[in-house]
Parts: sequence; C-alpha cells; structure tokens
Amino acid sequence: MCGIVGLYLKKPELEGQLGKLFEPMLEAMTDRGPDSAGFAIYGDEVADGWVKLTLQATVDGYDWQALMGKLEGRLGCSLDWFRNASAAVLKVHCDEAGARAALAELAPTVRIMSAGQSIEILKGMGLPKEISQRFGLAGMKGSHIIGHTRMATESAVTMEGSHPFSTGADLCLVHNGSLSNHFRLRQELKRQGITFETENDTEVAAGYLTWRLQQGDNLKQALDKSLEDLDGFFTFAIGTRNGFAVIRDPIACKPAILAETDDYVAMASEYQALASLPGIDKAKVWEPEPATMYIWERA
Repeated sequence: MCGIVGLYLKKPELEGQLGKLFEPMLEAMTDRGPDSAGFAIYGDEVADGWVKLTLQATVDGYDWQALMGKLEGRLGCSLDWFRNASAAVLKVHCDEAGARAALAELAPTVRIMSAGQSIEILKGMGLPKEISQRFGLAGMKGSHIIGHTRMATESAVTMEGSHPFSTGADLCLVHNGSLSNHFRLRQELKRQGITFETENDTEVAAGYLTWRLQQGDNLKQALDKSLEDLDGFFTFAIGTRNGFAVIRDPIACKPAILAETDDYVAMASEYQALASLPGIDKAKVWEPEPATMYIWERA
C-alpha cells in the first residue's frame, strides 16, 4: 500500500505556490507510506544545449564543492549548481552522455536521480513530513509535481528504492500496486538498451515507457501499449516536461481520485490529500475509469 499525489498548475502566476500547495498533499499520505517518500518537481528549466541533473549522495557530508570543481575542469564547459540537503542540482552546458560519463568516473558513489531540462527528483527514507522538510518542499516553485509515499512490499526500504523513478529525459513515474511480469520485462528492456539501477518493479514500468517513447510513440500511445504489456495491479502517475498523466489498470483495484478547477488539476490515492487545496469544494472531482488515460500538457 503506497500513496500517490500530483498537482499540475494551469496558470503560470501560481507557480510560486506549487511547493506550499503540494506539501500538505504529500504529508496526507503518510498512513499509506511511512517508510520513504519523494517527489519530482518541474520548473527552473535550462536552455537548449544544457542539461539539468539531480544528484544524490549515498554518504553523509559529501563534498559537492570539490566535485563540481573537478567536473568543471574535466568537461571544460560552463556549469551551475546548488546543494539541497543530501542532493545537488547540477546545470551543465554539455550533452547528458558526457556529463554522466564524467560523473561515473569522478563520483562513483553519487547517484543520478534525474536528468533533463526541467525535472528535479528528491527522495529518501523517512516520514513524508521529514522528506518535505529536508528538501524545503514548501518553498519550491514550478509548474507541476508528482509525489509518492512508500510502504515497501517487494524490495528493501532504501533511498534508491523510493519513488519517483526516472529512466529518460524529464520522464518519471510513481506507482501504487505491483507488476507480476517485471522480471521478464526487465530482461527484454535491457536487451533494448534500457538501464536499471534497482530491483524495484516500478523502475521497470518507467523503463518501459522510456523505451516506447524511444520507438517514436507519443505519451498516449506509450500508455496504450502499457495496458497490453504490463501485467499486474497499478495506478500510475507519470510526469513529463510538459505535463502529467494518470492511468489505472483494467481492474482498477488501486485507488485514485482526480480534481480539476480553472487553476489546477490534482490527483491522489485518497480524497483527504486534496482537501487542503483552495477551491476544492467547487472542483470537479471524479474517480478515474479503469484502463483510461488522463493527460494534461502545456501547449
């Protein structure tokens, strides 16, 4: 049993409130996921030719300043960065492959949580309130965000095993449920060049969507295929650079609820996570249908 929450702002003038609006949503899902939590926030985009990476240290007191100095010398290009608790957000004027290769050589204990032009993923072990306070969620700005609170069922309680999972540029996924064919799919996707860092079944679902998008599918087509190829029970929330999507399996035994106003679209595993949102009493609120895609994207 896990908790999922998501918030997509329709109006740019509201983006300064994103973290403040989202923090109580994430914390409302504590009972559904008390062992770890995380979120993927979209905003503060870098220009074309730059890549933004979220890095997480696996040891306390990591010397980010020293790493960035070495990285700038190795890459020979402009970079900017800031620290957020145990994480660092790096913006670098080079291609993603070059940045990854340099980081693998210079900092083998550092994990790359996400890469793209907009996304930042911050996650870790602890209660949702501890995670939101650790990373300063309430003060964050952006256009949309998805989050997850975890009660581990099929893998260990670790920072790496917490959600969201990202396997492609600006793409991430959170999941409530379990996949019965994740082992076979993992092997097939590896043969197609998709890499995995954990044994979590959710990472396989994220990798599957990345692969479908690489084959030329748009998000709707990739989600259509997921209903055919992913076996199990699931509610997914998917984040992209331009928006987010929600989908449930054909049986839809994992809970979800959606709410929409002129200002936002919100989703959660339970209504209580939506109750703090402004105007929720006048929102259109409904339960998403089985095997049906709900997608909101900026033009």
